[in-house]
Amino acid sequence: MATEPETPVAASAAEPAVPSLVDRYFTRWYKADVKGKPCEDHCILQHSNRICVITLAGSHPVLQSGKVIKSISYQISTNCSRLQNKVSGKFKRGAQFLTELAPLCKIYCSDGEEYTISSCVRGRLMEVNENILHKPSILQEKPSTEGYIAVVLPKFEESKSITEGLLTQKQYEEVVVKRISATTATS
Repeated sequence: MATEPETPVAASAAEPAVPSLVDRYFTRWYKADVKGKPCEDHCILQHSNRICVITLAGSHPVLQSGKVIKSISYQISTNCSRLQNKVSGKFKRGAQFLTELAPLCKIYCSDGEEYTISSCVRGRLMEVNENILHKPSILQEKPSTEGYIAVVLPKFEESKSITEGLLTQKQYEEVVVKRISATTATS
């Protein structure tokens, strides 16, 4: 009895999906309810060379509720702008030092809401994403890639300990499921 050749659709469905660049080279860490604000979750993409890319987590209100971003500002206070961060040389001279709770930028939405994005990791600020200033919609369309907020380099001695207090992908998913079940139970 002759068997029919496998269709290309069936063959491609059996093959595992190719992981994205972010999934291949970065470990995702999460900080839930940053500064005690519910659902304001941040994602930290940590590369094997210890560089951390700060992004918004998928459950952040800016990404969830279809909000329209009016503007983004790296001006933290009258004397501090993350845009003035100029890094040079092998030892990254001139980089601003950040603590876990240091604000990176503020996101202003058209409904009047304002969100302050924190670094979540201690280290030197290597760069901020100026592209989101000119096209804020990138932050919502591609939060893990082109819509990143900043790049932070933790101190070498602290590179192992920066993940303390952060959640793994699985732990974060459990937090989100608990949140959803809590809101449906109260409704």
